[in-house]
This record gives sequence, C-alpha cells and structure tokens, in this order.
Amino acid sequence: MEIVCLDLEGVLVPEIWIAFAEETGIPELKRTTRDEPDYDKLMKYRIGILKEHGLGLKEIQETIEKIDPLPGAKEFLDQLRSLTQVIIVSDTFSQFAGPLMKKLGYPTIFCNSLVVAPDGEITDFKMRCEKSKYTTVKALQSIGYDTIASGDSHNDLGMIEASKAGFLFRTTDAIKQEYPQYPAFATYDELLAAIKEVIA
Repeated sequence: MEIVCLDLEGVLVPEIWIAFAEETGIPELKRTTRDEPDYDKLMKYRIGILKEHGLGLKEIQETIEKIDPLPGAKEFLDQLRSLTQVIIVSDTFSQFAGPLMKKLGYPTIFCNSLVVAPDGEITDFKMRCEKSKYTTVKALQSIGYDTIASGDSHNDLGMIEASKAGFLFRTTDAIKQEYPQYPAFATYDELLAAIKEVIA
C-alpha cells in the first residue's frame, strides 16, 4: 500500500512567512527553508524578529486568512486523494494550518505547534518529533506503507530520500543542481502523472 506525503508551503499553498513579510514590510521574514536548511535556527531567528517588532500570533493569523491555495492545488489534491492516501507533512504549526486546511478540503496534516503567551506573543515552538518529515515517512514504512514524497525545500529532502519514490516540486535551481537524482516538476499535472506511474 502506498501513501503520498506532501509538503504544504511552496507545494500547495504560498509560503506563509513570505506573505507575512510582504504584509508587514519586514524583508528579513522572507527567509525560508530554501535559504536556511537548519529549521531550528530559522525559527529562532523569526521569533526574534517578531519580538523586535511587537508582532504575535494574531497578526500572522490575519495574514493567513487572506492566503488561498496555489492555483490548481485543491484540484490536484482531490484527484490524488481519489487514487491513494495522502498526508501533508509540514514544518508549519497547527495554529497556522487551520484556515488553509479548510480551503484545501480538510486533508490530513501532520505539523508542529507554537508556544504562545497569553498576550499572543510567540515565545517558542515544539516540533512533533526530531527530523519530523524523515521520521514520519520511516514510521509509516514501519507499519507497512510504501511512501511517495514531494516537496520544494531542504527540509523535504529527508522524506524524499527515504521514500520509495521522491520528487522535487517547484524548487530552486540550486536545489535541482545539488540533487539531480530526484525528478523535478513545475506543474501539478506532471507531479500527478509521476505519482500515478509509481502507484501503477
């Protein structure tokens, strides 16, 4: 049995932090896992900037409410879910994911959580498990699933490498050059066709 593990941001929805950086006019918040492979370091950096500017969860959630899935993402996900099981495996946070899952038709998501003070300040974050994407696909394999994984950033490479088949999707030229062994696609039709081939 196969199960498809998809990244969320950059694959199905726009990058939340980039949208928030544009909304607030704070360019430093545009850094993502495409730029900084160390997620722990990246999140500490983001929390520091939020504190400096007096911004908290409420402001980020207001931006997220305005974010729509990427064009064609929901249709792609619906088609994929009619063929096989799909889990979104994301390094985002449950406090961010809700409105986006609603717009995507409530797929299953495994993500992390933020530590939020009573005044709404984001003080820390809790990862669901270490190397969460890699650990998730290994756990699914341990209960009898073959995993097929796709993502766009450095933090997706663990689950892509560990899976029966892995695909880069709308990634950077630098990541494509560094990991030429993984097919890289730019459209949902191409990705769906590649996944169908593995399932068949």
